[in-house]
Formats: sequence, C-alpha cells, structure tokens
Amino acid sequence: MSRPVPTGPEGFTPTGTISSPTDRRRVVFATVVGTTVEWYDFFLYASAAGLVFGQLFFAPAGEGFAQILSFITVGISFLFRPLGAFLAGHLGDKYGRRLVLMLTLVLMGVATTLVGLLPTYQAIGIAAPILLIVLRILQGISAGGEWGGAVLMAVEHAPKTRRSLFGASPQLGVPLGLLLASGMLGLMAIIAPGDAFLEWGWRIPFLLSFVLILIGHYVRRRVEESPVFLELSERKEQTRMPIVQLFRKHALLVIIAAMVFAGNNAVGYMTTGGYIQRYATDPEGPVGLPTADVLGAVTISAVSWLVFTWIAGWAGDRLGRRNTYIIGWIAQLVGVVLLFPLVNTGSIGLLTLGLVVLTAGLGFTYGPQAALYAELFPASIRFSGVSISYAIGAILGGAFAPTIAQALVQSTGSTDAVTWYLAGMTLLGLIATLLLRDRSGIPLGPDHEELQARSPIYGAAKA
Repeated sequence: MSRPVPTGPEGFTPTGTISSPTDRRRVVFATVVGTTVEWYDFFLYASAAGLVFGQLFFAPAGEGFAQILSFITVGISFLFRPLGAFLAGHLGDKYGRRLVLMLTLVLMGVATTLVGLLPTYQAIGIAAPILLIVLRILQGISAGGEWGGAVLMAVEHAPKTRRSLFGASPQLGVPLGLLLASGMLGLMAIIAPGDAFLEWGWRIPFLLSFVLILIGHYVRRRVEESPVFLELSERKEQTRMPIVQLFRKHALLVIIAAMVFAGNNAVGYMTTGGYIQRYATDPEGPVGLPTADVLGAVTISAVSWLVFTWIAGWAGDRLGRRNTYIIGWIAQLVGVVLLFPLVNTGSIGLLTLGLVVLTAGLGFTYGPQAALYAELFPASIRFSGVSISYAIGAILGGAFAPTIAQALVQSTGSTDAVTWYLAGMTLLGLIATLLLRDRSGIPLGPDHEELQARSPIYGAAKA
C-alpha cells in the first residue's frame, strides 16, 4: 500500500524537501556510501586494466596491442551503460528510486567479486578474456542505472536552496571510489611487489568488494523513498512509457545534457580509466615511475578531486549551476594543457601536481551536475532523463578515452595529440553548457510539470 505523503511543515512538500535533519543526513550518507562502493568497483577494474589485465588476459595479442585490448574492455562497459540507464529509468520512474539503487549495488558487487576470482588466459585460454568482458558488461549495466537513482534521492530530498550541495554528495562517490581503488591497489603493490602483485596481489581489492557491498546494502535499506516519487505514486501519475515520452519531447535536451558530461568524463578518465597509471608506470615508456608511487599520486589527486567537487556543489547554490560550470571548464582547460608536460618530466612530485591541478576543473564540472540534470527534466520522466543523458555522455566522453589516448601516443610518438583531444572535449562541454538556461530552484514536484516541461535550451521555444 502506498505511503501517504504529508504536506505540512513536518513532512514532505510538493517541491521535494524534507524537514528532518536526521533524514537529510541519512540520505546524504547513504548516497555517498553507495556511490563510493559502486565507483570503487568500476574504477578498480579500470586501474587493473592499465596495470595487469593486458599481461594476464590478452598477452597472446602482443605487448602493444594487448594493452589496447585491455583498455577496450574498459570502454565496452560504457556501451552497455545506456541499457542500464534505460532499465533503471523505466523502473525508477514506475517503481521508485530506492528499488533501483538496491539492485544496481548488488549487481556491481557480484560482478566485481567474480573478477577477483577469474582464472587468467594461461589457466583457461580464450575463456578468460571472454568471461572478463562479460563481467565488465555487468558492471556497465549497473553503473548506467546507479547514478540517476543516487542523484535524484539526494536532490529530491534537498531544500530548494541547497540542491547543488546535496546533489554533490553522490558525486563525491567518484573521487572517493577512485581514492579507495587506487589506495587499495597501491597498498597491495607495496605488500606484494613485482611478480607477487601480478600473480595474486591485484585480486585482493576485487574480493574486498563483497564486504563493501554488504555495508552499502545495509546503509541504503535505511533510506526513505524520494518524496517526489512518493507523491507521484500517491496520485498514480507515473508515466506508462517514460522513455518514449522522454525522446518524443526532449531528445535534443538529452543530447546537449550528454555533451556537458562528455566534456568532463573524457578528461576524468585519464585517471579513472587507468591511462595515466599505465603511461607513467610503463617500463618501456618515457616516464617509467614505480607503480606504488604513481598510485599514490593518483590517490592524492582523488582527495583534491573530492574537495573541489564539494566546493563546486556549494558554489552551485550560490553562483548558479551554469556559472559554476563555466568556471570549471576554464580551470579544466588549464589543467589539460599542463597535465602531460608535468607528467613527462618523470618527477613524481610534478606528476602529482599535474593531477591535482586537473582535479580543480574536474570537480567544478562535476559537483553541480546532479542539480543541473534534475532541474532539466519533468518529474514523471526525470529518472529516465538524467540516467540516459549521463549514460550517453559517458559513451561520448570516457568510454574509449584511454584507448584513444593510447592509440594517439602510439601513432604520433607524443602526448601532444592527447592534449588537443582533451582540450577539444573540454570546449565541447563548455559549448553545451552555454546552450542551457540556468534553472536553479525550479520546483521539482509533480504540481509543476508544465513549468518543468518548458525547454531550457536557448533558442528553443519556452513552452
């Protein structure tokens, strides 16, 4: 039976806020913990793809091509993120945000744990890379469904004047996941250096996922459903075919929103996709730094990314989502230009500096994203809108960014082409941002669907 939706000062309001500080803290904590576990699993695979998977699962392809194949498996998962977004969007708009969050968390954790148990090519032949790809696809489906549910739980519970800050809580899961994944791999590189890391050390962080999934599941079970969805459910106003309605009325908006994320995601996947880790540690490459040192630098940059993402969430409520993004694109362009010149010095200190500078822009182009996306789409199709926009942006941006970077370096012998590629993606994100009106503070509840449905795209009809 549907739970009644109170409208008084002590309960939910049609704009999607709750008055209880305890409930708000619980929502923030649950979204941070859950997304951290999800992205730990997702980024752990990407980092291992840069460090060991080429040798363990694709060695017969030859050293250079084996690494490209390893990075391709990172990108393949992105092709299945829209499937996860479609499924989660449909379920989330019809049956609730909370259900989807539980399903995606379990799927990601099981897939990641099984990677840690997977035999290598030497043990079972071609079946090893095939099974690895299947498990990565399951990770992609989970990641495609996770984000939309997490950000809507945060934003739809938030006070109107603090949506960007509340929405930054699931965004913190990305740098926290990277921090945890890099930290665990770095720790294992110290505990089991050299051949021991290749033989068994890399598996331990994957097996740890089973414990983390139990923690995340416990935390998420204690969170109430989104007040916006509860109101939709009480009125029986869930859209019958939300995805059809989304593309019928808002297809252009989905593409522009996707390009906003693509500009951030392509640059972010230089570390979250494992490229910098591989490039900087390759003993045959121009840098050749120790694995533990590079993972330590990435871990430090994850901390700075966390800080800048939180600051950006705070700024999004004060400067507006659009203005915060514009500042972020400028900072990100500076970081892109400086990154490889600093990495190529061969100094671990300057490599760390380059990654930290880059995270300023990454944080400012990611922190306000949850609030920006939630305010773009009507309540009845919002889960579908934010999830599918995010998934398409991930394909356009991060899906094959490490593969493209690897291919550009191998074909040109220089990282200059990679810098131009990342700068181009940053400018694409800036242009997409400039095409959108700032809708900070727009009511999110179902009473205001007509207002929400008005196009936020400059040059498009407002009604």
